Amino acid sequence: MARRRDKSGVPDAASDRELAQPMTPAMPPPIDVSPVTRELILEPEDNARLASLSGPLDEHLREVERRLGVELSHRGNAFRIIGLAAAADAAHRALRRLYAETEKSALTAARVHLLLQAGEEQSATGAQSGRSAPTDADDAAANERTRISTRGAGIAPRGSNQRRYVENIRRCDINFGIGPAGTGKTYLAVACAVEALEREQVRRILLVRPAVEAGERLGFLPGDLAQKIDPYLRPLYDALYEMLGFDRVARLIERNVIEVAPLAYMRGRTLNEAFIILDEAQNTTTEQMKMFLTRIGFGSTVVITGDITQVDLPRERESGLRHVIEILDNIEGISFVFFQSRDVVRHPLVQRIVAAYERVEEARAKKIGQKSGDRNNRGGVA
Repeated sequence: MARRRDKSGVPDAASDRELAQPMTPAMPPPIDVSPVTRELILEPEDNARLASLSGPLDEHLREVERRLGVELSHRGNAFRIIGLAAAADAAHRALRRLYAETEKSALTAARVHLLLQAGEEQSATGAQSGRSAPTDADDAAANERTRISTRGAGIAPRGSNQRRYVENIRRCDINFGIGPAGTGKTYLAVACAVEALEREQVRRILLVRPAVEAGERLGFLPGDLAQKIDPYLRPLYDALYEMLGFDRVARLIERNVIEVAPLAYMRGRTLNEAFIILDEAQNTTTEQMKMFLTRIGFGSTVVITGDITQVDLPRERESGLRHVIEILDNIEGISFVFFQSRDVVRHPLVQRIVAAYERVEEARAKKIGQKSGDRNNRGGVA
């Protein structure tokens, strides 16, 4: 802005005041937060399917309201959705998806939770990539590609991280699945092992776990070696029983086709044509992890699972899983999948609990970083 001058050529004081005032930045356009209404007619009208969609005492509809932040009302198959535009559109898609699911089977609270979670992930994926969210057809095609086939049942991974995890296991020799409890790391690993055994891609399955107590001392455990470590491997057994049945699992263990062993007993072995699962790997030391990874022979597939936020080792010992993330990240033939709280497929409360712990740990790490920076700054002052 040019300074104004009077007839004598002296700058005008009013002009100085105008120049001294800061320029007001342009304000962004206001965000529209007014609620919108969406109407939805679910076809074909079927009272039994509508009852399944609503759930006991409208339990399923209340879950949709709570998760998506909308209000729902309906008369018969005519639904009204009130909420912010993005939330109302998400609820519109969710109701259509849930109603389509009722054609196959009755909805349960667990199934509603998983379908809503899949929808939320689709929307998040689309927002992050800047593209439109994947459609239900895209999601179904991806699930079919990664479907795990066993004699007991077909198992479809849920969500992009689980699908990538299964794809990596089929493609790479050594695979790491790292993340919180309830994300399907161990279950999917066992399913892939059973599928490989039934297709004769491997000759045996090895289940390995470090025998580390979770913060309590259990003392002497009676029985032979298998009986002593059985309690530590119970999650792996549960998955095997579900896929193969009790009798068949017992026969395969008796013939050593399925072998259960503590990590300490792996030293000196070479494991060829085997599918090896190391569970709870966060409780391995760096020496144990190196020993285990160097047991791998020809024709073998290894899956290593763990949660680096639940280490039960003594404080002075470094977790082998944390260490291996730093040194093996870019080696061809080794894959890593990092699961997050949104991948949890257990009770909805588990997802919220894991997210709450993550927030606290992030805040704690940030606080420690700030204290360390302050100390360094004080130390640099002469």
